[in-house]
Amino acid sequence: MMNWRSGINLSWFVLTICACGHDPDPGDLSQIPFVSPEPYSLVFPKGLPTIAEDNSNPLTKQGVLLGRHLFYDPLLSLDSTISCSSCHNPKLAFTDGKAFSTGVGGTTGTRSSMSLLNVAYFNNGLFWDGRAANLRDQALQPVENPVEMHEQWPNVEIKLRRSAFYPKLFREAFGISNKSEITRDLATKAIAQFERILLTGGNSRYQKMLRGEYAFSVDETDGMEMYLNSNPALPDAQCGHCHAAPTFASNNYFNNGLDSVGSLNEFKDPGRGAINMIPNDLGKFKAPTLINIHLTAPYMHDGRFGSLDEVMTHYTTQVKKASNLDPNVANLKISARQAKQVIAFIKTLVDTSYLQNPDFFSPF
Repeated sequence: MMNWRSGINLSWFVLTICACGHDPDPGDLSQIPFVSPEPYSLVFPKGLPTIAEDNSNPLTKQGVLLGRHLFYDPLLSLDSTISCSSCHNPKLAFTDGKAFSTGVGGTTGTRSSMSLLNVAYFNNGLFWDGRAANLRDQALQPVENPVEMHEQWPNVEIKLRRSAFYPKLFREAFGISNKSEITRDLATKAIAQFERILLTGGNSRYQKMLRGEYAFSVDETDGMEMYLNSNPALPDAQCGHCHAAPTFASNNYFNNGLDSVGSLNEFKDPGRGAINMIPNDLGKFKAPTLINIHLTAPYMHDGRFGSLDEVMTHYTTQVKKASNLDPNVANLKISARQAKQVIAFIKTLVDTSYLQNPDFFSPF
C-alpha cells in the first residue's frame, strides 16, 4: 500500500523527469542554493550552567530544524507509526507517561522513557544504563531496536534520499551536494542538535524563590532544607546526593533499593553492570532529573511507582537490601510528614515555560 509520503515522492520524481526532457542525475543537489548554516543561539535556563559547544557538531539553525523534522517523523520506523516523539512528548516533559514505552506493532520494552529535558547536561552516558556515549549515539539506537522503531538504518537512508523535502534540508544543514551523502551519521548529528536545545526555562517556583520572586511556604522550605541537607535541625532526606542542584540530576548510577537479591547476578534488570561489565554496578541505574518529575509519572526505570507518594514510601519504609545498595538510601530516616514536605519542595521544580518555545514542537 502506498502511503502519502511515497505518493509525494513518486509524483515529484515523475514531474522532474518530464520537465527536464532528459534523465538528470537523480542524486545531484547542486541546483539547490547553499549558504553556510547560521549558528543557533542557545539560551541557557536561568540558574543552570552553560554547556560547552560540541565542536564536532556545532548548533546551527538549519541543523536544529532538520533534527526537529527527524525527531517528529515516523518515517524513521519500520511502518511509519513511531517517531522519537512517540516516547518523548513535549507536553509530558518529553516522556510518554507509560511504565513501558510502546514500539512498532504494539511491542513493549522493559523500561520507562526518560525525559529529554536538559539531556545535554548528561556527559557520562545516556539511557538508564548509560549505554550511549553521547547524543549522537543515543539518537542512533532506537531506530534499530526491535521493541522501538524496528527499522534498519540503510532503509532509513534510502527513505530520506527519496523524500520530497529531506534532501533540501540536509543540503541546507550540512552542505551535501548529492543525495548519496544523506547518511545515518548526518541524521543523528541533526537529531543531537535538536535534543541539545531541549532546555528548561529556568522559571520554576524554586528558581523564582532563589531570585526573590516567590516566597516558599513552611512545608516547601523545610522540604528544601531536608532535600539539600542545609539545616542541621532537620534530618537529611538524602535526595541531593543523587539528584543534585542545579540540574537535580546526576551523571552517576545507583542501586536505590528497588529489589532484594542474594547475589548481584540475580537482578532481573542488570542495568549499568551489563554495559560496563563491572559486577558492583549490576542493578544500578542513572538518577534522572527531578525537574518536572511531578509531570512524568510513573517512576523508576521500570515505572513501578505511580506517584511521588509511592516513591517516598519506598525510600522511607521499603528499601530492599543488596550488597551494592547506595549508603545514602540505606540511611534515610524521615517521618511521613517530612516526606510530604520533601514532595512539596519537589513540586516547586515544575517548570513548563519551555513549552513557549516553538522550536520544541513538531514542524509537520
